[in-house]
Amino acid sequence: MRAIALLGALALLAACATPAERAAQMEREVEGMVRIYGPACTKLGYKPDTDPWRDCVLNLNDQENTRRYSTRPMSTTCFGHRGFYHCSAF
Repeated sequence: MRAIALLGALALLAACATPAERAAQMEREVEGMVRIYGPACTKLGYKPDTDPWRDCVLNLNDQENTRRYSTRPMSTTCFGHRGFYHCSAF
């Protein structure tokens, strides 16, 4: 029984990303944002590789994410009793 628990714990730890892997993933995401939104910010008049240009890239990405996730239909379900409720939105 302990061997099964130990193997399960090792499998769980192996599935976790290391800080270096998380940093590499974030770097890929930022590079993707720059590739997608960078040209639009340049056309809007921002000089590339400046702080206002980076703010523009982040704002355009945020607007896209807001539009993408706010247009989905939402459903909220609540259950419980008086004084304690648990609600889930999906």
